[in-house]
Amino acid sequence: MTLSAGERLARLRLARTDRVGPVAFRQLLQRFGSAEAAVDAWPRLTARAGAASPLCETDRVQAELEAGEAIGGRLLIVGDPDYPAALAAVDPPPPVLWGLGNATLLTARPCIAVVGARVASAGGLRIARGLAAQLGAAGWTVVSGLARGVDGAAHEGALETGTVAVLGGGVDDVYPPEHADLHRRLAQQGCVVSERPPGARAQAQDFPRRNRIISGLSRGVIVVEAELRSGSLITARLAAEQGREVFAVPGSPLDPRSRGTNDLIRNGAALCEGLEDVQRAFSTLRTLFEPQADSPDFQEPDDALIEQLAALLSPTPTPRDELARAVGAPAGAVAAALLELSLEGRATLLAGGLVSS
Repeated sequence: MTLSAGERLARLRLARTDRVGPVAFRQLLQRFGSAEAAVDAWPRLTARAGAASPLCETDRVQAELEAGEAIGGRLLIVGDPDYPAALAAVDPPPPVLWGLGNATLLTARPCIAVVGARVASAGGLRIARGLAAQLGAAGWTVVSGLARGVDGAAHEGALETGTVAVLGGGVDDVYPPEHADLHRRLAQQGCVVSERPPGARAQAQDFPRRNRIISGLSRGVIVVEAELRSGSLITARLAAEQGREVFAVPGSPLDPRSRGTNDLIRNGAALCEGLEDVQRAFSTLRTLFEPQADSPDFQEPDDALIEQLAALLSPTPTPRDELARAVGAPAGAVAAALLELSLEGRATLLAGGLVSS
């Protein structure tokens, strides 16, 4: 069912409100049934929290919508029928995405990611470009991060068949500068996506979230060259946590750029020397992505419960169910109290039902 214009606007307002991350966003929808109802309830919800973030103003999101329209962007909101099903099944999904270019590439064909070293060898670039071209010809949409090295080569290889670049900044944030022409061609022939507003410049904290979207869109992640401390290995780890297949191209033990990929294989990743290895792993493309079921029966918490839970939190992530047992309160009341603590900035809601201070 298509979201109404009012619900889309309300969801964007919630997504752009400080302290409303993907987990809090999902719980607000679960607690109130819709974003419009959550917006209406915001004054009451935050009445106890003197330090709670104000709700993002309508003027600010209207300006974002106008900026996106001006560059030809398309806003995809979780709950829309055209929001990618694979990403919607991630725990939790990004509330909103901007797309620039052919957004049907996100849903029309299965996606697979090709990522790797920024300072790649000539051989690594050749493998990434050739493998991406083979995957595209075989019916895959190739996803990568538009970074130097392997990412750029993967986009080049799949440009004719369909490729998606996920950015840390807004969809109009061209980085690195030498990829300006590739970015332009992707916006014309492929698709550029980001959860940041148009005009936003990438910050360091944006790249792990970008990597999570790369793996979340994809049914598998192929790593071509990566050192042991590499962002590509973060993407591979996220893919494994999301239940995606992880592939790694083996390399010489004498090359530091192969140590990460060789270690992935050592720890269970599928060896990938070409398209045949990918096809063997995916004997069928009828993968079903089911949204995560995490919908507690929210109950109104009291001040005493909120303070009890605040005292139990620490920087170490703790399961929400464990906190409920510790205070002897119903799970729904604990979930509501933790949501309010997160809006105050006194708790951080994490994927998998975990909470930290």
